[in-house]
Amino acid sequence: MDNSKLLVGLDIGTTSVKAVVSDSGKVIGAVTTPNTGMRHGKIVDIDQTATAISRALREVAEKTNSNIYRVVTGIPVGMLQLESATGLISVADNGKEVTDIDVQRVLQAAIKSAVKDGRDPITFLPSRFLIDGKTDVDDPRKMIAHSLAVRGILLTAPSGPLHNIRKAIERAGYRNSFFVPTPLAIASVALDEGERTFGSIILDLGGGTTTATVIHEGKIKYANIDLEGGSDISNDISVVLSTSKKDADQIKLDYGYADPSLASKNNKFAVNSVGSNGQQMVDEVYLSEIINARLMQILQRIGKGLSKTNALKLPGGIIITGGSSLLQGIDSLVANTLGVKARIYQPDQMGMRSPIYAAAFGIVDYSYRMSDIDLLVNSAIYGDDILNKKIEATPESAPQNTKNLKRTASSSESNSKEAYNNTKTPERAKSSEEEKTNKQSKTGSIKSFFKKFFD
Repeated sequence: MDNSKLLVGLDIGTTSVKAVVSDSGKVIGAVTTPNTGMRHGKIVDIDQTATAISRALREVAEKTNSNIYRVVTGIPVGMLQLESATGLISVADNGKEVTDIDVQRVLQAAIKSAVKDGRDPITFLPSRFLIDGKTDVDDPRKMIAHSLAVRGILLTAPSGPLHNIRKAIERAGYRNSFFVPTPLAIASVALDEGERTFGSIILDLGGGTTTATVIHEGKIKYANIDLEGGSDISNDISVVLSTSKKDADQIKLDYGYADPSLASKNNKFAVNSVGSNGQQMVDEVYLSEIINARLMQILQRIGKGLSKTNALKLPGGIIITGGSSLLQGIDSLVANTLGVKARIYQPDQMGMRSPIYAAAFGIVDYSYRMSDIDLLVNSAIYGDDILNKKIEATPESAPQNTKNLKRTASSSESNSKEAYNNTKTPERAKSSEEEKTNKQSKTGSIKSFFKKFFD
């Protein structure tokens, strides 16, 4: 099929890899495959992770009858760090219209000013552009300017783990076009505009980690990471019932409840026990008590951090995603334990109606919603070679698609990034302007680049 408008969102998780293919904004395929190359959200075996990525992308390519060469990959909140960034360039001594090239140059200056040793930029969220030091605008292009400045928040990730992700994708036989912050991707699909603006908590119950990310005024304001997740629950079941990890995973999904009060002692099932002849019968209540014990420990630790920052008072409540949200009664358990309203999010597209696809679906949705300025940010970070085109001004007739999630200006952005970087637990992230050119490409607009990423 014609692949010129395909986007492939890749969510590399501790226990599984999820891939979602979208054509012109419409999801046409999604798959999930097991991953044994990661532990607690970090790659520990590049080859095993590459194998999982290759399997997922090969299966989704066959499923959608498409050729996939490049992907867009999510970066989890545990790897992210926020930095305030500003950039300033001279446009022309006598003033001239600001072009895409000028915007790209000022973005590069801002990114260079804020990036720290040992970290790589993921994305930059401009809050405002300033023309000639006085005119505050959202998009400076085609305006007359002598100088151009930009202010915003730079999101970075540690160079080592980021290199491992790139290498795993390359070993799988593909290329990553750019990275997307996973919590912002989930927020683009799981939260409505009011929840993003007035404040909500995304609780991602993953296989290797559990993360709580506060989204307020469209930005990441706080993150709490717990290094336990669904795989730890399965391990508990495996140990207590003396069964294999594979059987424990399946038992958890088939018979487990997050809240034991929802289970019944009368409902029993057979368990293959290691080292014994035959099977043992176990009731739902006993299984659910094993599950609940670990969940309560995780939620109580997560809740302490959220309580200290008053995040539990935000009107949007908690939106639950991730594989462990498939446990029956998890929403009521979260609501009762943390004292806040809670709901489970899952995409409603055919073939993807599961919360495990929230991140991968969010990645493609977030990418399709990117404005021209967002695309210029990506070209400033990842290079024009990613686009296989040169930068050119967008035709006046091109529609502007401003992303609400990223365009909310805030006078307290410095305080927000400090609060985020200083409260993220248990692991806190550590932490020339280029030659001017007026040459413009004659091969298409910025938006046409995006459509041809995967051609």
